[in-house]
Amino acid sequence: MSNGFETLAIHAGQQPDPVTGAVVPPIYATSTYKQDGVGGLRSGYEYSRSGNPTRTALEECLAAIEGGTRGLAFASGLAAEDALLRAVCAPGDHVLIPGDAYGGTYRLFARVFSRWGLAYDPVPLNDIDAVRAAIRPETKVIWVETPTNPLLGIADIAALASVAHEAGALLVVDNTFASPYLQQPLGLGADIVVHSTTKYVGGHSDVVGGALIVRDSGLGEDLAYHQNAMGAVAGPFDAWLTLRGVKTLGVRMDRHCDNAERVVELLTAHPKVTKVLYPGLPDHPGHEVAAKQMKRFGGMVSFQVAGGEEEAVAICDRTEIFTLGESLGGVESLIEHPGRMTHASVAGSALEVPGDLVRLSVGIESVDDLLADLTRALG
Repeated sequence: MSNGFETLAIHAGQQPDPVTGAVVPPIYATSTYKQDGVGGLRSGYEYSRSGNPTRTALEECLAAIEGGTRGLAFASGLAAEDALLRAVCAPGDHVLIPGDAYGGTYRLFARVFSRWGLAYDPVPLNDIDAVRAAIRPETKVIWVETPTNPLLGIADIAALASVAHEAGALLVVDNTFASPYLQQPLGLGADIVVHSTTKYVGGHSDVVGGALIVRDSGLGEDLAYHQNAMGAVAGPFDAWLTLRGVKTLGVRMDRHCDNAERVVELLTAHPKVTKVLYPGLPDHPGHEVAAKQMKRFGGMVSFQVAGGEEEAVAICDRTEIFTLGESLGGVESLIEHPGRMTHASVAGSALEVPGDLVRLSVGIESVDDLLADLTRALG
């Protein structure tokens, strides 16, 4: 098969059904499978926590479009993170996380795994010397988000992979914001890619899911063991919906990027906007790295406004086409106030986000309508 991204997204793991010829993989809504004698599995399936043909199709497709050897689909992005950390870490180990990590990931480390005995330190991942200085003998993972949520920070994946491997640690990259279409962390040296497939991969705001994709097949086997042992797997209908979304990921991401670039032009020229955070801007501190490792700069835009937190909240309330809501990556445009919504869990910590910050997930609507909506909201 051709290795073109769009071809893989449409065909990898999705051969026509051998019985009916259906070009879309069926939803195998079953929990159990007939066995051909004791210990004799028909097509390798016995119980849908351990494996389901619809989920297999999604996992094979995700592995193909990320350039990995194994993909694993979970019930949510945080379920994927949970299984990963329990598989590769033990009590007493240490992890480095981004200095502006996603609030849910921070909560997992700070409120759940810290009680289990897993230590963590936030570190500015764009500062390689700071990363090296923060590594301990017990550091097992360097956890990367690039771009970060919601400050759109950029980390050099290849450089961090070298640092991690020198220390005997794994490099984990949350690729949710970029999507596999815009960025390929495994090809840059990462060991594991994490996705909230709820976001751009699914793309239609109708399904919650997560995924892990790995380079090393042995590590993939270990993660698959934990996926089955812990049980937070993607159900067949969720897997089917996500797989349907993958098929249009390339064309959707191109439109997300087109629209985001126009939104950035508006925001940078607006007198009420004090700062625009977007890696496509030449003055963004991570612009050169992003240009090196990303195909384009994505559909996420954050900005800060004059008038502080109350004005930021008011702008979120005034939009009409940009829907006030958490999450991101769907075809519809969303707006949110991270400090009070997605990142409330980091309030009062070193990861607290600015109160005057607004985050946009720029959708694929007519861009002139989006620009008019933002202009009205900004006043």
